[in-house]
Amino acid sequence: MTDLSAFPITRKWPAQHPERLQLYSLPTPNGVKVSIMLEEAGLPYEPHLVSFETHDQMSPEFLSLFPNNKIPAILDPDGPGGKPLALFESGAILLYLAEKTDLFIPQDAAGRYETVQWLMWQMGGVGPIFGQLGFFHFFAGKDYEDKRPRDRYVAESRRLLGVLNQRLASRAWIMGDAYTIADIATFPWVRNLIERYEAGDLVGMQDFPHVTRALAAFVARPAVGRGLAIPPRP
Repeated sequence: MTDLSAFPITRKWPAQHPERLQLYSLPTPNGVKVSIMLEEAGLPYEPHLVSFETHDQMSPEFLSLFPNNKIPAILDPDGPGGKPLALFESGAILLYLAEKTDLFIPQDAAGRYETVQWLMWQMGGVGPIFGQLGFFHFFAGKDYEDKRPRDRYVAESRRLLGVLNQRLASRAWIMGDAYTIADIATFPWVRNLIERYEAGDLVGMQDFPHVTRALAAFVARPAVGRGLAIPPRP
């Protein structure tokens, strides 16, 4: 049996199935990227809930592998060369899992780089900007009298949605007919913007019909439905 006892994180989150990939996460837009990918790929894994309410992400056990104290993170007992590999950052994990399984990423070099390009676009733009809009519209920032910060993120969110809408105008998915890690990275954030942050009207989602069409196709996928609820909250 695989032995992960050398990793302090397993003291706080014991591995019941140490031969499986260990997922440390929370069902947030970044967290569900990885659970959706794992469900889509059919990889055996064991999910562990990292509770922000009890500051699990600041625990010594979590920080021993993931010093940025953010989710998601993984510990793969069967990493490169058959050795365990720990990874944080959702984009890096998606890329690793795509290359590990040869799934949801083009096989040709040009297509792979273009997919990575759109993955980086989500990581550097969609995630941070939508997240800031959520703060100023839905969370504590909504009480600020000065609406200029919120309006700045509304404008930038609309710009990014416009880029995505144009990209999807003649394509089923970001990379064309093929569903890839670029979609797995992007659409949890679009969904969150509308459902969690309740900002659909604020950003004028009706102006982005290709985005809403692709989002509907995304959430209709069975693996997406499962991944959105992993790890289950108490």
